[in-house]
Amino acid sequence: MTLRTLSPAEARVLGTLMEKARTVPDSYPLSLNTLTLGCNQKTSRDPLMSLTESQVQDALDSLKLLSLVFESSGSRVARWEHNFQRVLGVPEQSAVLLGLLMLRGPQTAGELRINSERWYRFADISSVDAFLEELQDRPAEKGGALVAKLPRAPGAREQRWAQLLCGPVDTNTPFAAAEPAGVSLDDARRLETRLRSLEDEVGTLRQTLESLLEQLGMSQPGQPK
Repeated sequence: MTLRTLSPAEARVLGTLMEKARTVPDSYPLSLNTLTLGCNQKTSRDPLMSLTESQVQDALDSLKLLSLVFESSGSRVARWEHNFQRVLGVPEQSAVLLGLLMLRGPQTAGELRINSERWYRFADISSVDAFLEELQDRPAEKGGALVAKLPRAPGAREQRWAQLLCGPVDTNTPFAAAEPAGVSLDDARRLETRLRSLEDEVGTLRQTLESLLEQLGMSQPGQPK
């Protein structure tokens, strides 16, 4: 299926639903409040955003018209689910990689493998590469490429991949990153990826607590009752 270009807000909302479906299934589908918190969390997000509930709702309404999300029934509070894999017609592994790229921006196959551990466990980097190559070589009759490989950054051994759901990227401009003194760029990236993984675990625990408090009708610590 060929989709129109998604806005950054739509991609963030869709990616967050895809993430939470896998990392906090007990809290899924998500309410508007919980989804907004997930979109704006300070970990595992690049770039950081500060979306309002109104902006998230507008994104949901737009994604619903594309059949990418739908509202669950049987709950007092409106809750939302994604329908990404079925609409795009891609396997689970490809959906995971696209979700990560929507949430965290361009990443190498190695970074994607590490960052996907709580979503899906890839056997090795070569399997990640295989699914990325498949997404890049997607035929026109199925909607065309969904990812693009970026030029290698100075000092880096691996190239980064970017998603194309939000439009084409400039593959002629390599991803620039400052290299700390005495530390290779790859080492710095591995440390950054490990830090992000730990931050992600803390963020998920916080998200689960917030969802539980919401279900119990209790206010969050530090907020008025």
